[in-house]
Amino acid sequence: MVAVTYHAPTSVDEAVALLASSDLPSKVMAGGTDLIIQMQKLVGDARLIVDLKKIEGMQTVSIDAEALRLGPSLCCAKLTRREDVKALFPGLVEAAYLIGSSQVQGRASVGGNLCNASPAADTIPALIANRAVCHIAGPEGERSVPVEDFVTGVGRNCLTAGEILTQIELPRPSARTSDAYLRFIPRTEMDIAVASAGASITLDDDGICRDARLAIGAVAPTAIIVAAASDLLIGNIITPDILAAVADAASSASQPISDRRGTAEFRRHVVGVLAKRAVSIAAERAREAV
Repeated sequence: MVAVTYHAPTSVDEAVALLASSDLPSKVMAGGTDLIIQMQKLVGDARLIVDLKKIEGMQTVSIDAEALRLGPSLCCAKLTRREDVKALFPGLVEAAYLIGSSQVQGRASVGGNLCNASPAADTIPALIANRAVCHIAGPEGERSVPVEDFVTGVGRNCLTAGEILTQIELPRPSARTSDAYLRFIPRTEMDIAVASAGASITLDDDGICRDARLAIGAVAPTAIIVAAASDLLIGNIITPDILAAVADAASSASQPISDRRGTAEFRRHVVGVLAKRAVSIAAERAREAV
């Protein structure tokens, strides 16, 4: 029988101390939806669970003139009901809404989705497209890491022993900026992405793209920034020809595998289609944004 030690610290310092001092295989609980599966992979007959939900700020969301700030344990059900968040980051809300069923939404969090570091995670391309930054606390102090550098491989992130994610921060969009997120799944719902794309677009008053960021998911070990797409978009009006070139750039940047859910060739094609559509939707929303 496996013995589980459970702690629910009330401060970041306490959580860090528990993780840093323990010699047990440890797991941090942000949302907790994948915790049982992950615990089964740990070696030994004892476990430590550190639940972050009682720490101030871990389940909050706030918006000010500078940024949107998400607590890592904020459940998706609460996030997706926030009309103020949806108005600024519709693509991020779209991504969060796709994590699991209605029941799962009441537990699953953007922070947990990020830390699990699945190549098919829905929120990661959306976070990357919006230049999100991860704030981290650990035994050596605090540090900040862009989301694209936070995930280091399949199921791996940059957190070291004793470190926890304390906040996800997204810069407030400028005028005429918006985002979008799309994925392809074999079923109509409750599945993981075969390919995905998140985009953020900024337009000027003449409809010329002044900033653009595209990230694709489920087609490589980690989500990928498609830098070539930004080069194609910035400084131009977004035309069908530009969108076709963006699709080609996304397909070329992808590094997919073949498995039972889709061949590499299929994924490469689909991610291009999703990228083109995500950019087009984000641009249309940006035209209406103030």
